[in-house]
Amino acid sequence: MKFQGSNLKLIALFIVPLILTGCATAPPQNINNICSIFREYPKWYWAAKDSRKKWGVPISTQMAIIYYESHFRYDAQPPRTTLLGFIPWSRPTSAYGYAQATDGTWAAYQRATGNTSASRTDFADAIDFVGWYANRSSSRLGIARNNAYSLYLAYHEGDGGYRSRSYLKKRWLLDKAHQVRNKANSYYSQLIRCESSLPKNRGGFGKNQK
Repeated sequence: MKFQGSNLKLIALFIVPLILTGCATAPPQNINNICSIFREYPKWYWAAKDSRKKWGVPISTQMAIIYYESHFRYDAQPPRTTLLGFIPWSRPTSAYGYAQATDGTWAAYQRATGNTSASRTDFADAIDFVGWYANRSSSRLGIARNNAYSLYLAYHEGDGGYRSRSYLKKRWLLDKAHQVRNKANSYYSQLIRCESSLPKNRGGFGKNQK
C-alpha cells in the first residue's frame, strides 16, 4: 500500500504523540511515600542524592517542593485562564515541568550551571534546579537549607517578594508553605528508615531500574 505525502503527515500527527506518551515517565504510584517513589524509580533517588551533595539541600525538602509544584507530573502546567468565563485562554505563567520553573528562571539556571541542555521534563534536571534555587535563596536571603517552609515561600515569590514579605497577603500560599514543610518532615522520617536499603550503586536494581 502506498501513502501520499499528505496521508503520511496525518499519520505522523497521530502516531508521534502516542510514541512520545509511551516513553514518558508516569507519576509514581504512591507519591506520599518517598521510599516507594525511589524504589519505583531508582534513578530519581540518585538524582536527588546528587543534588543534595551539590547544593546541600535535604532530599526531603527538594522532593516536597516538587510534590506540591507538579505532583511529579513531567508536563505539568498552570491551568489556562478563561475568556468570558468559558473560553480556554492563555496560561498565567510559563511555569512548566516537574519543578514548575518559568522560562526566565530556567534560563538563569542554565546560565549559572552551564547545563544548557537541561530540560524541565527531565527529573534529574528538575531536582537539580530545585536544589540550585534553594541554595541560592539560602545564600541571598539567609534561609536555612533545611527550612522547607521559608524556602518554598522564596521559591514561589522570588528574592524580591520574599524580602518584601508579599506572601503575607496570600493566605493560600502560607497554608501551602505549611503543607510543604509537613511533607518534607514526613519524607525525612520515611527516608531515614529506608535509605540504607536503597541501592548502593547506580545499578542496584538491575533491569527494574527506571
